[in-house]
Amino acid sequence: MRIAILGGGISGLTAAFYLQRAGVAYDLFEASPRPGGNIRSEHHEGYLLETGPNSLQLSDELSDLLEHLNLTDQIQDTAAVSANRYVLRAGKYQKLPGSPPGLLTSGFFSLKGKVNILRELSRPAQAPDARETLAAFFRRRFGSEIVDYALNPFISGIYAGDPEQLLVHKTFPRMVEMEQTYGSVLKGLAKSGTPGTRRRIVSLRDGLQTMPNTLAAQLTNAHFGEAVTSLTRTPEGKYQLTTSGPPRTETYDALVLALPAYAAAPLLKPLFPAAAVALAAVYYPPMTAVYTAYQRADVTHPLDGFGALHPKAEQPYAAGSIWTSSIYPNRVPAGHVLFTTFVGGTQYEAQARQPAEQQQQQVHAELCRLYGIRAVQPVWQYRYSWERAIPQFDQRIVAAHTAADELLEAGIFSTANWRAGVGVPDCIRHARALAEKIAKGAH
Repeated sequence: MRIAILGGGISGLTAAFYLQRAGVAYDLFEASPRPGGNIRSEHHEGYLLETGPNSLQLSDELSDLLEHLNLTDQIQDTAAVSANRYVLRAGKYQKLPGSPPGLLTSGFFSLKGKVNILRELSRPAQAPDARETLAAFFRRRFGSEIVDYALNPFISGIYAGDPEQLLVHKTFPRMVEMEQTYGSVLKGLAKSGTPGTRRRIVSLRDGLQTMPNTLAAQLTNAHFGEAVTSLTRTPEGKYQLTTSGPPRTETYDALVLALPAYAAAPLLKPLFPAAAVALAAVYYPPMTAVYTAYQRADVTHPLDGFGALHPKAEQPYAAGSIWTSSIYPNRVPAGHVLFTTFVGGTQYEAQARQPAEQQQQQVHAELCRLYGIRAVQPVWQYRYSWERAIPQFDQRIVAAHTAADELLEAGIFSTANWRAGVGVPDCIRHARALAEKIAKGAH
């Protein structure tokens, strides 16, 4: 059995790595000369920047992969202060409670909000609704304050999304399971483990791009800078791929789509037009990261945390900032602090499409106002932009997932963040499981 993997991001690389370990013949094709897709680390003037994921939850599958790649000695934990997370409320940053009990004992939520949280324990469960959004689910279970000041900033900052649009059964299926199994999300959290426990958050010492670079170096049949330009099918049901640089045609028994949905769609269109339409409809909002550095002495805020998120209700400019120099002090020059600020996403599209100079000026102005920064200008500033950032698990993703399931019958597998989940650990888990499934069928 011979497999073609289309796409050299973390999903495609992981699938290829585990197919190779299982002895399955494959070729991986990636249009870019650089492996890793959205995982990208850059060095600029003494700053180490992540222009993709900033850190990762250390899942079992990620831990195994790093061990297989001999990268465990490169793991870098976040500083201890990263356990603190802040949310903007009434124009000031307030520490977000780190556990369900903390929701009731801290001063973050109002008395009415706390009563609503407690009432979740006795609210009756409702039958699952495939159209229910995250906001509707949390509003129904916990009330509006939780939605406005906990769910909204989290979804905006982490998923670049809008909880009024994202589907709960696609984004947080475990929450739906808890309501159905235990009658309450809080009861489910209590019975399924220690509530509020966070996984270990890590990076790699020279940046996360070390991982895809190391993966790519171990692959014997990876072709970077070689795009798949067309896809046809033989009478026997095999697939013929024509690739660029230099042009050639190869035949494969099955395909693995490890591409963004919008990149897979045109390749599928001649053979599977309905699937192509579904994948092309998946929405990826624009997003910009603005990296802004100051002298530490000019910033009055203690920066004692991972970062701060901004609820839409506060009418901010940016979705929030990661305090990069607080969680990874070695990534900035001595005496400097670095903010990684996110502009855009579904709720802030207009800001994401503004000119670079305007974005940088607006970010500087907002940072000065919120953090008590006395500097007239930043010490250093840099911008990185994604025209299409994170796929949204809204109503449009349903048809794409259905199409992916139907393509299995034709020997086309899908593993990418639009299919697996938007986090890198999700992609690694899904791609490894897929590779193991293919290998089992091949042998």
